[in-house]
Amino acid sequence: MRIAFLTAPEGVEQVELTDPWQAATDAGHEPVLVSTKSGAIQAFNHLDKADRFTVDEVVGETSADSFGALVLPGGVANPDFLRLDGTAVAFVRDFFTRGRPVAAICHAPWTLVEADVVRDRTLTSWPSLRTDLRNAGATWVDEQVAVCGNGPNTLVTSRKPDDLKVFCETFLEVFAKEAA
Repeated sequence: MRIAFLTAPEGVEQVELTDPWQAATDAGHEPVLVSTKSGAIQAFNHLDKADRFTVDEVVGETSADSFGALVLPGGVANPDFLRLDGTAVAFVRDFFTRGRPVAAICHAPWTLVEADVVRDRTLTSWPSLRTDLRNAGATWVDEQVAVCGNGPNTLVTSRKPDDLKVFCETFLEVFAKEAA
């Protein structure tokens, strides 16, 4: 399965990109780095610059239709930049419209709020997003991972880097069921 990993040009939490990417690769999937600009993205280890990663495809030049699923890594700045980009928001929304599974960790649900796809869904996230998610009509839970099928697609969310192991295991299981 081709899996889109959507990030802004800077601000993604590196481990929230690299661990799910490696898990997808190890499971035989094809991860594709999608961003709002071509070139490379700048990842971060919390507030410190980390590695750069080459962008494979650019939002607006690709379509959700060419992917089987979407992963949204977090980082505080990453989803904040993405939710201000209408093309990125439309790309995310399209996965929901097409019924494709989505996995989001940490601060990434901010982009889901902007795409207006969390109403009547159950999610988890970094705790500071709790009020934003509730105000957008979601039910927020404080759990390592939340899987919600109450909508047009299956949504997998997780709270933080400490939850990455269970997040990766869960989204891979959900993506495999969706692909079958």
